[in-house]
Amino acid sequence: MRFNENAELDTSQVQEAGGSGGGFGGGAIAVGGGGLTVVGVVIFFLISNFLGGGQTPLPLSLDQLPAGQQADDQRLAQECRTGADANRRDDCALVASINSIQGYWNDQFKRSGGRYRTAPTNFFRGSVQTACGGATSDVGPFYCPADSEVYIDLDFFKDLQTRFGARGGQFVEAYVLAHEYGHHVQNLLGTSSKVDPRKTGPTSGAVRLELQADCYAGVWANHATTVPTKSGQPLIEDITQDDVNRALDAAEHIGDDFIQAELGGGRVDESKFSHGSSAQREKWFTTGLRSGNPNTCNTFDPKVSLG
Repeated sequence: MRFNENAELDTSQVQEAGGSGGGFGGGAIAVGGGGLTVVGVVIFFLISNFLGGGQTPLPLSLDQLPAGQQADDQRLAQECRTGADANRRDDCALVASINSIQGYWNDQFKRSGGRYRTAPTNFFRGSVQTACGGATSDVGPFYCPADSEVYIDLDFFKDLQTRFGARGGQFVEAYVLAHEYGHHVQNLLGTSSKVDPRKTGPTSGAVRLELQADCYAGVWANHATTVPTKSGQPLIEDITQDDVNRALDAAEHIGDDFIQAELGGGRVDESKFSHGSSAQREKWFTTGLRSGNPNTCNTFDPKVSLG
């Protein structure tokens, strides 16, 4: 995966975690990030108090961010200006991927006669306070519909390789981000409000919601090398077959059955599926990738086989 060195980056789409304001007592439910936590996968969490108050971010790059601190978006604005920076720095690559993902959905909504609302990504380590409540890194990447923001603990990308055994890579990180923004799209379209995430099972609404987010991630990937920036140049120059293979490998390692079997004592219980099996996750990412059409992602159609 390579970025266009002359394309401009927009760091305004990345901000301090929990810095958007709003109350922390609304009781909203966060949408899980695709089976990205250990056994007993958490797909929602209620109000809790993991943080005692606001924190002052340090002027450090994301890879230097210590536990309990949040990303400094002002420093990112200074260091992540173009695609050349994204090719040199992992934190700038994350910014570039976010820009590309949201650029695609902004254009897609316009083509469909709708309006896309840009949502920031909050990078943190250790714990964070959100409009959905408090969360620790154990929750994994998630989207909070109450503040319409994405939250990513930066250690997760390392955990994906060390704990889950996935190969990892920049495109895998982009896939994770694209999945979370898939939940944002569902929120804007009203899809997620129709699902009770507490009900689990292989054909549950929760599983259908997660598989659709995987499909939306694949749709973005199909268009990634043609999504223009404000200057009219695409941010991403190249996505290789190896990148795609790594994304599919990640999907395999975060399937409910894989997590239960490999990290949960070896017993697979389909009644507790909340994100879909490895095969299902690979199938729906591939569906979106091959079609490039969000309309192929209707996992809620009763006539569609989830795989």
